[in-house]
Amino acid sequence: MDQEELMKRRIGHDMGQEELMKRRMVRALILFGVTFVALLIFIGLYIDEKRRVQETYAAQYKLSLLHASEDIGDYLGGEADYDMRYVRITCDMGCANTFAFLIEDFGDRRKTVNQLYTCLLKYPDQMKTRLTALDAALNDMAADLDKGYEEAAALIESVDKKGT
Repeated sequence: MDQEELMKRRIGHDMGQEELMKRRMVRALILFGVTFVALLIFIGLYIDEKRRVQETYAAQYKLSLLHASEDIGDYLGGEADYDMRYVRITCDMGCANTFAFLIEDFGDRRKTVNQLYTCLLKYPDQMKTRLTALDAALNDMAADLDKGYEEAAALIESVDKKGT
């Protein structure tokens, strides 16, 4: 073989390598594009599902507040078994407290609900005399009114934390 033939083969071989590298690069770019689109879709689905879960938590929170309000009505209108009715109020406030902690960006509202629940647990004798005010606050909180949280904060402040 002479020099010319060797050069032609090398050039042909180099052209084949170059073509092979171009194909691999195109495949890699296509794979990157598909992966990137799949990632964007996954992120979108995650954000949508997170929003739905937060809406569910908020709905359950409001429902728990309404159940507590309903139980307060039963307590105030009942003639017997006050202890069981009070436990139901406390349980419903416990549920509301749990959902309040699951809701994002709830801030001071979360603290207020937690303090209400704590007052119901620690100071039942005092809270039993304030159930009418608590009922009004819970209804306003369930209606998503700031007034309800202000009423609840005032109710919490009225409780003598050093007493029973």
